[in-house]
Amino acid sequence: MAPRLHRPRRRTIALVILALLALAALGGAWYLQPQPLLPEAQESLGAKPDTAFERVGDNYEWMPPSMHYSAGLVVYPGAKVPPTAYGPLAQQIAAHGYLVVVVSMPLNLAVLDIDAADGVMAAHPEVTRWAIAGHSLGGAMAAQFVASHPGVMRGLALWAAYPTADLSRSGVACTSIYGTLDAGVGQITSQATRNLLPSDCAFVPIQGGNHEQFGYYTGQPNDPPATITRDDQQAQVAEATLEMLARVQAQPNQFPAPASPGPSASGAPSSAPAGS
Repeated sequence: MAPRLHRPRRRTIALVILALLALAALGGAWYLQPQPLLPEAQESLGAKPDTAFERVGDNYEWMPPSMHYSAGLVVYPGAKVPPTAYGPLAQQIAAHGYLVVVVSMPLNLAVLDIDAADGVMAAHPEVTRWAIAGHSLGGAMAAQFVASHPGVMRGLALWAAYPTADLSRSGVACTSIYGTLDAGVGQITSQATRNLLPSDCAFVPIQGGNHEQFGYYTGQPNDPPATITRDDQQAQVAEATLEMLARVQAQPNQFPAPASPGPSASGAPSSAPAGS
């Protein structure tokens, strides 16, 4: 009789396990569901009077219509955010004479392809100066790329993001741009974060901005509503990023710049020329 009593129990346990697996699969599917895009994202996928556009593989590229540029910006999207959400912002930056490439990430998670910038750079040998930007998780992974590829990226723009690697001696032109209403502003601006970045890294607050308005998408969890328009926030992000790119353009050809030699043995200051 004992086996007959055990069979229903085994069947019940199997059903419970199957139900838990189904719930886990549904939860995973929900978590990986991309954030919904706004119409402006799709509208950015094309040429405009001041920008050209091209889709190369899974990546999206904007550039000046003249196709004349020497500096490029790689963009890593935020978690679960499709790359096209950053199209309008990429357009604004590219219109000032830069190549801007927004990278597609596996499952829309930059952590799954931290080295995606390698392929972008290999495809554009005409670019002599590179910088990288990233939103949220994409910003953290962009910073990780800079740390693991010293001397490759000349600039870094953190959009509502902070690094986990020490970049304090990287020499990159750096800017950290954030909305003052972002729930993560404390970590973004903390002293611990500042210690990981170059001492001259610019911190640019956007008054009334939030986390979501760095892109054209909706549904950002736990994000307070912004008190400024998305267009206004995007314009400020573009301006601060362009300032970083201008610093990249002004850097000496040798990068990172060699460290200034200390005093000579006699105690006299070094006579090395400045601005080399």
